[in-house]
Amino acid sequence: MITIENLCKSYGKLQVLKNVSLEFAAGKVVSIIGPNGAGKTTLGKCLLGMALPNSGDIRLNGESVLNKHAYRRQIGYMPQIGRYPENMKIRQVIEMVRDIRKDGKVVDEELIGLYGLPDMYEKRMGALSGGTKQKVSAALAFMFDPQVLLLDEPTAGLDPISAEILKGKILKEKKKGKLILITSHIMSEVEEVADEVLCLVDGSVKFHETIARLKQQTNEERLSRAIAKIMNGEN
Repeated sequence: MITIENLCKSYGKLQVLKNVSLEFAAGKVVSIIGPNGAGKTTLGKCLLGMALPNSGDIRLNGESVLNKHAYRRQIGYMPQIGRYPENMKIRQVIEMVRDIRKDGKVVDEELIGLYGLPDMYEKRMGALSGGTKQKVSAALAFMFDPQVLLLDEPTAGLDPISAEILKGKILKEKKKGKLILITSHIMSEVEEVADEVLCLVDGSVKFHETIARLKQQTNEERLSRAIAKIMNGEN
């Protein structure tokens, strides 16, 4: 579904992505991990068209997405911290996004209902807790039935019940054949929903493996311990 070839991105003299080559298949949940400054955010920005690589290519279903815009309609994005006009009400934000995406043939309102957002429609975004803003961001990311979902620390700030609702939604959409990319620092959560783990270190791919293979390689039952072993060079 997504192929990345020799992707390089620099900001001045700082090389953030170094010849990154990857393949992500449909119907998979891939967790993107790595220390701060590893290149996770920049990779996401390149996928979203928010940053242009210096070299390399990104292809979605065989077609390069570089310098194109229409493909973005196939991607649902949930930022780690959603920023919205503070004076707008929840209802107005959702209506605005619907108006922007008039061409959306399928509107998925499941998370709007599961999170009880209609009961809060008249609340202003500036008055919301971080967790409630996350619920709005999640609902918007899934709303137009995208084929690819990019979720940045999606459960950060969510209460345990809301986090479970979101994890259930992720698994449900995976069964429909969607590709879901998740950045997360919570290994127990990664283990619950992900099929594969991509680890970036200093702008390069440290490993990209299935969770089952990582555990097998390290002879560990817990993913966190398996990853710690690999990062420490013990496997």
